[in-house]
Amino acid sequence: MQKRYYSLDVFRGATVAFMILVNNPGSWSNLYSPLAHAPWHGCTPTDLVFPFFLFAVGNAMAFVMPRLQVAGTRAFLKKVITRSILIFAIGLFLNWYPFVRWDGVNLLAKSWVYTTSSGNEVGIRIPGVLQRIAICYLFASLIIYFLKIRGALVASVVILLLYWILCASLGNPADPYSMNGYFGNAVDKAVLGELHMYHGEGLAFEPEGIMSTLPAIVQVIFGYFVGFYIHSKGKSYEMLAHLFVAGCLLLFTGITWDLAFPINKKIWTSSYVVYTTGLAIMVISVLIFTIEFKEKRGLWSRFFDVFGKNALFIFAFSAFLPRTLALFRWVDHVNDRGEKVYTSALPWFYQHVCKPVSDNLKTGSLLYAICMIVVFWLIVYVLDKKKIYIKV
Repeated sequence: MQKRYYSLDVFRGATVAFMILVNNPGSWSNLYSPLAHAPWHGCTPTDLVFPFFLFAVGNAMAFVMPRLQVAGTRAFLKKVITRSILIFAIGLFLNWYPFVRWDGVNLLAKSWVYTTSSGNEVGIRIPGVLQRIAICYLFASLIIYFLKIRGALVASVVILLLYWILCASLGNPADPYSMNGYFGNAVDKAVLGELHMYHGEGLAFEPEGIMSTLPAIVQVIFGYFVGFYIHSKGKSYEMLAHLFVAGCLLLFTGITWDLAFPINKKIWTSSYVVYTTGLAIMVISVLIFTIEFKEKRGLWSRFFDVFGKNALFIFAFSAFLPRTLALFRWVDHVNDRGEKVYTSALPWFYQHVCKPVSDNLKTGSLLYAICMIVVFWLIVYVLDKKKIYIKV
């Protein structure tokens, strides 16, 4: 294996930075279209963030897998299973955190299932981004370790085709790829329970559901393939050309497959896996050419690099910090009905600092997100200067 490519670290860091950006707008109602997910079928720049991160997980795996293989099966299983459990547990912790909630003027415990003041029953969501990362990392690692490269390739093709067949045959015949027609809904409701699923779409629908995690596993495996190929071939224009051509072919395949199996992040279709993998490979090819071949590094690469060095930590912390600050609130104003309206640090900052900068509310929302990026960058920058790298 060759030395680790700096461009892969920059790719991972840029992905984490963009993930934080799109997850922390000033207002979810005021987003520029590239910073919003596609309503259903289709793919926006925001829809590239999660698959790119899974792809980056596979890249990193290609670097550490040789050491795990040398250590033996027992050490490999201990490392991979322990890490997967920890990442999943952190994700579930963040879904539940801060374990208390404001209900009017009262601070109440947030139980596994609780009833709001309006009488609605609410449960803690079980799946999530970190939970999916944990599951995909676990199964991709097992497939690669035990089946090797060729077996993992066969398994990937089988998973993508099988998922297509399951969606088409078990979904609602009228529209098997719709939110209500998707077959995975029934599985999630039966296993997780509606109270513990995502309700942001207006009904119980889980975008990180059980069945849609199957093709997401392949995203990690594809990332491993690319990382393995880059390290094995070494720095050469032949490697770079092959990589770029592979990205173009996958991109074309994904677009073609979209005609029969729509590109869709929320049910993580097989065409979506192939399409986003193609784009990820093309982006990495450009970064390798720019950074490794032309040696054009600078503040821009350094900015993203520090995000990549503490990727999981800063992503988790970007969810932890707003939840913590929201516990400390004060009266912002009294509305027309004489009711006290409360606020906390981050909503106050958006309303009184970011929002007034423009009549276009989307600009204020974006400014807030950029400010959040700066705050979290300062944190990872200080950690990097002190050589503190928080690994799971």
